[in-house]
Amino acid sequence: MEPIVIKNLTKDFGDGKGIFGENLVINKGEMVGFVGTNGSGKTTTIRCLLGYIKPTNGKCYINGLSSWEHSSEIASHVGYVPGEIGFPDLPTGTAFLKSQAEFFGLKDISFADNLTKRLQLDPSANLKRMSKGMKQKTALVAALMNNAEILILDEPTTGLDPLMRDAFIDIIKEEHKKGKTILMSSHMMSEVEDTCDRVAFIQDGHLVGEVKMSDIKNRPTKDYKIEFNNELDYEKFKKLGKYSIIRDQKEFHQVTINIKNEEVTELFQVLKNYDVKFLSEVKYTLEKYFLDVIKSKKGEEENV
Repeated sequence: MEPIVIKNLTKDFGDGKGIFGENLVINKGEMVGFVGTNGSGKTTTIRCLLGYIKPTNGKCYINGLSSWEHSSEIASHVGYVPGEIGFPDLPTGTAFLKSQAEFFGLKDISFADNLTKRLQLDPSANLKRMSKGMKQKTALVAALMNNAEILILDEPTTGLDPLMRDAFIDIIKEEHKKGKTILMSSHMMSEVEDTCDRVAFIQDGHLVGEVKMSDIKNRPTKDYKIEFNNELDYEKFKKLGKYSIIRDQKEFHQVTINIKNEEVTELFQVLKNYDVKFLSEVKYTLEKYFLDVIKSKKGEEENV
């Protein structure tokens, strides 16, 4: 049984706002990134998944349980960091974490204590007066302390400084290695690129694509930017006609080419006959992949 299943999920708020016809399955032990700009539908999807709002159409399931019908049962088995943190009326972070431990029936809170230290959290601070970063740390500890097999994290690094963001990323990588199933939303491509097995991209309420990170990292072709010291060699190289030029900048005597991985050594040999100013690989990133997906979909729509 897949831990997380989203089937034809729609939540229509009217005026074109909401999420529409989403389908996503997350396998046991898989970490999936959920990427999109603010307002694209990430939080709405997660709230439907946890049973906090009722879908207009479609269904979503956690461990085989329908999210809307079994939200309270699901809550006790999932570690969740909300996109908008709202704490109960308790005096301190310590009191809140204690109430969470009681809810989960935790007797041993050593894991929570370890997380508190690693995130440099002072839980004795007044809960309502905490900074945004401190509130985020408190929410992270509360979500992870139960050692739940499923983690759903909505923009979990919001408000964290770079050092604490790195500390959290290390923690979540460790949780992933334990075999936990994780869905993490973010508007930062680099964040999911470094941690996830697979990434789904949402735009204007629609899932427009998904990709395995292994396919990004092990792409069968590479892009190289080459700049020549003179126009003669620049033109001579282009006339070879054997390389796919994806960008041509005549004013700089520069081309960017796409070649198969097995052709790279041959390229280096060919370039020995030219006056080359520099040669550099253009890394193919997750962001570049999804930009290509969006451009392709726009082209398809224009041709309809």
